[in-house]
Amino acid sequence: MRMRLALAEGRLLLSFVLGLTDGILNALVLATATILRGGHASIEVGLKVATVALVTAIFAVYVAQYSELRTQLARAGRQLNLTSRGRLATTHLGRAVIREALVATAVAGTASFSGSLLPLLAGALLPGPSWLPLAISLVVLGLLGAGIGSVVGGSPPRWSGALMIGGALVAALGYQLRIV
Repeated sequence: MRMRLALAEGRLLLSFVLGLTDGILNALVLATATILRGGHASIEVGLKVATVALVTAIFAVYVAQYSELRTQLARAGRQLNLTSRGRLATTHLGRAVIREALVATAVAGTASFSGSLLPLLAGALLPGPSWLPLAISLVVLGLLGAGIGSVVGGSPPRWSGALMIGGALVAALGYQLRIV
């Protein structure tokens, strides 16, 4: 209940959108060459790509979120004319910063892992063309873009198109790099 409320209020929206987008883009850049060269997505490749997405999302989001929140505490300390630097970080506010950064990291990590695993898992388990995971990834990016467009008061079709084009460009890069 609290997590849904935080997402609805937008406090964790950045973490969710960042994680989901990161996961999908990781899948596109890492697995496109294998998929388009005639290989089907496998559960093993899906888990490897999802693990990479999870680890990078956890590291990047925690460092970014924690440093942003600690910067806000430092700024508040200066505005309050506190004499010792980092004083607020040793209070319950400092512990709240750690908790908030960990929650944001968990949301981003879960979204990133899911965003990369689910399209590849669908390609591994469902009958269909080998490019099915790529299509699913682009459709999910399009749906995410439409949702973002609605939330920010923008044009859902434009947001949808922009994310799908960006995903296609990342897939093309992945095909050229042939990482997996």
